[in-house]
Amino acid sequence: MAAAVFRYVGRTLVRQTAPVGVVSTENGGVHTPWFTAVMALRTSAPLSAEPKKKKKVDPRREVMIRERLKKKLKKLERVPPEFIPIEDFVTPVKCLDQTRARAAPRLSFEESESRALLLKEWCRYKHEQHLAEMQAIELALEAQAEALDELKAESEELYQAALKPDPHLFPFSHEGPAYTPPKTNYEAPDGKYMDVTKVYTQ
Repeated sequence: MAAAVFRYVGRTLVRQTAPVGVVSTENGGVHTPWFTAVMALRTSAPLSAEPKKKKKVDPRREVMIRERLKKKLKKLERVPPEFIPIEDFVTPVKCLDQTRARAAPRLSFEESESRALLLKEWCRYKHEQHLAEMQAIELALEAQAEALDELKAESEELYQAALKPDPHLFPFSHEGPAYTPPKTNYEAPDGKYMDVTKVYTQ
């Protein structure tokens, strides 16, 4: 009895299931390879693959490979490393050309005349300023000499005290040269710096 019931249920399920990829209009459902009946029987293709066999590693071969690598390393150590040049210290060729020179701008006649007149006026002004300074210094020295003569007539002690230099007027102290004279052919270094250049070896 139970076997007959299972056969009937199986036949009804097979009839209700549509072929794969066919759209069924019953109950508005769509049967695709992704949406199949739960009770439908499914089978998968038989897998005839075998697990890969591990290759047997020969210990002698590994030793030979290591010896070859050691020989290559020894050869590389014998060759001195080649340094990569620093491009910042290499002067470009276009800067070594001595024929390159910047030409002076050509001035018009009016501009050159106005510059010449301006230079003459500036020279005249500086000459007058120099004469005024020299005259002021001469007047100050004459007044100082007259004041010292009057002070000497009044008191010799005050006169000697006035001739002494005042250290608090200009707080300046100076010692003689402590170093030798500069050398004529001495090339001054660039200064102290930290060399952070990366060294590349091959």
